[in-house]
Amino acid sequence: MVIIEFLPKEYGYVVLVLVFYCFINLWMGAQVGRARKRYNVQFPTLYAIESENKDAKLFNCVQRGHQNSLEMMPMYFILMILGGMKHPCICTGLGLLYNISRFFYFKGYSTGDPMKRLTIGKYGFLGLLGLMICTISFGVTLIRG
Repeated sequence: MVIIEFLPKEYGYVVLVLVFYCFINLWMGAQVGRARKRYNVQFPTLYAIESENKDAKLFNCVQRGHQNSLEMMPMYFILMILGGMKHPCICTGLGLLYNISRFFYFKGYSTGDPMKRLTIGKYGFLGLLGLMICTISFGVTLIRG
C-alpha cells in the first residue's frame, strides 16, 4: 500500500494519540452534558447568565474548558499530522503531553476557579510549541527536497 510506504511505521503512534484525544474530547462533552443537568442549563443555551442562574459560573467554567479544547483541536491535529510525518516518535510524546495536560486543564477549569486550569494545563502549550517546531522541520525538509 502506497500510504504505508510513504509514512514511517512509527506514524501509527501519532494516529493512536490523536484517537486518544478524541476520547478525551468525548468525555469532556459528556461532562458538559452532566453539568447542564446539574446546573439546570437547557439547550440551546451555550453559556448561563449569572443574573438568571446562581450556578452560572460553575456551568460556564465546565463549558469553557470544553469549548477551549475544541478551539485548539484543529491546530493540534494539523501539527500532529504534519509534524508526525517526519518526527513520529517526538510528536507522539508531545501529543501525549498535550492530551494529559488538556485533561487537567479541563478538570481544573471545571472546579469553578478558572486559574486552576493552568496548574498542570499550562504544560500543553509546551507540547504545542514542540509540535510547531517538528512541523516547521517537516516543511523545511519538503522545501529543500
